[in-house]
Amino acid sequence: MITILNDAPENVAAFNATGEINREDFENLVIPHVKNKVAKFDELNYMLYLDTDLENTDIKSWLTNSLSQINTISNYNRAAIVSSNEDANKFSDIDGFSNFKFFSKDNVYHALYWCNNGNEPEK
Repeated sequence: MITILNDAPENVAAFNATGEINREDFENLVIPHVKNKVAKFDELNYMLYLDTDLENTDIKSWLTNSLSQINTISNYNRAAIVSSNEDANKFSDIDGFSNFKFFSKDNVYHALYWCNNGNEPEK
């Protein structure tokens, strides 16, 4: 299931994915929320907090298809994946997407900051 993270910066479409991720969540929740953000900000800054077992889903295929669809309806700017699973780092090599980064769950603030500003907070 996918839900919106309402405490994200205003210019970031941020989502939490738990359990089974399905196409209906994407079509009924993600796409409308992305369209609203793009209408307001003329670009998309996107963050997915991945709180699901990567072994039970072909998340890379799903994410590639999802981002491709998002890219066709928006002015894609930045996207971040946040996960405790280091295997999620392989998503940073998705074809056709620059400005795409992986962050560990203990750096979720950095992910939101990067999506919002294009850089990471100074330490």
